[in-house]
Amino acid sequence: MRKILHGFLMGGIVLLAAEGLYAQNQYVGVKMCSPCHKTDKQGKQFDVWQKSRHSGAYKTLTTPKANEIAKAKGFSTAAAETKECLECHSVTGDAKLLAKTFDVKDGVQCEKCHNAGSAYKTLTIMKDKAKSVAAGLHEFKDEAAIEAFCKTCHNEKSPTFKEFKFKEQWDSIKHPVPKG
Repeated sequence: MRKILHGFLMGGIVLLAAEGLYAQNQYVGVKMCSPCHKTDKQGKQFDVWQKSRHSGAYKTLTTPKANEIAKAKGFSTAAAETKECLECHSVTGDAKLLAKTFDVKDGVQCEKCHNAGSAYKTLTIMKDKAKSVAAGLHEFKDEAAIEAFCKTCHNEKSPTFKEFKFKEQWDSIKHPVPKG
């Protein structure tokens, strides 16, 4: 009887461990990405983001104007607390997917476009692009795919939408790793 009980206990532990291995990636936040993406070798990607309007996207939701817009759209919560606003101004979703290092106030961060990074954030994985992609890093195949993704937020659904000039906007925020 003891062996059977021990077997069930060990089986349960193995199942719990396997469940943890296959759990969804968590959003770790720009503070976890920035140390490695500040360098010349990485094209100073963090600096590009920091100077972009994406880094301040959440802050725009904290303004009286944003609250007026949210109210006019029929929302009873402040813009910075409204899921429909946060979908494009930060990352929303299951709170269990937000690591302690993630801060919604950092706006449209790396992981908004590149997917939750808990499984690919380590240097050993990030040094190998194939491993990074296998661990969940979203890699865009071409500019058409990038434009389509951008338009999931930059579209007529936004109450403050103005013409989206992809080429011009992309030129201001693209952040490739320099070759060589």
